[in-house]
Amino acid sequence: MNKAIFFDRDGTINVDKGYVYKLEDLEFEKNAIEGLKELTKTEYKLIVITSQSGVGRGYYTEEDMHKFNHELIRRLNEKGIKIENIYFCPHHPEKGIGKYKVDCDCRKPEPGLIMGAKNEYNLTLQDSIMIGDKTSDIEVGKRSRCKTILVKTGEGGKDKSYNIKPDYVADDLLDAAKWILNNKNE
Repeated sequence: MNKAIFFDRDGTINVDKGYVYKLEDLEFEKNAIEGLKELTKTEYKLIVITSQSGVGRGYYTEEDMHKFNHELIRRLNEKGIKIENIYFCPHHPEKGIGKYKVDCDCRKPEPGLIMGAKNEYNLTLQDSIMIGDKTSDIEVGKRSRCKTILVKTGEGGKDKSYNIKPDYVADDLLDAAKWILNNKNE
């Protein structure tokens, strides 16, 4: 069995500028590269799970999102960081348009994206970790039985959508990586 670190994308790895999809808007959060580099030294698979309701709302296309994700992965690869995969949910139950107006099991905090990764990579979720900047990221981690880390970048948990306590609150991904490395035997 394998284990993974799941990352939210916008506000955790890259700066959330609101429905981010343009390549010129790709800017990494403070210490994101350094934290991800530290985590590549571990046995964890690095996987991104992201809600992209901008697709469902018609703000940009799935192709636009895929181009952005490919560029994100390319830039991280240049730094020696391997992201196994990016799982995404384009749906929104109220504001989605057409086929995207769906109350699905993949929109965070529902665990569908993590369950898909679990099956694809043969993951043990209780040994895995979810890192994000919103309370929905922490909630999806808890629903999936993962350890959870809230980073103070992006929303920094200020959304208050869910009254939930993470296992650790980190300043950024580098701080999260240090916590993981110091607690890897627990």
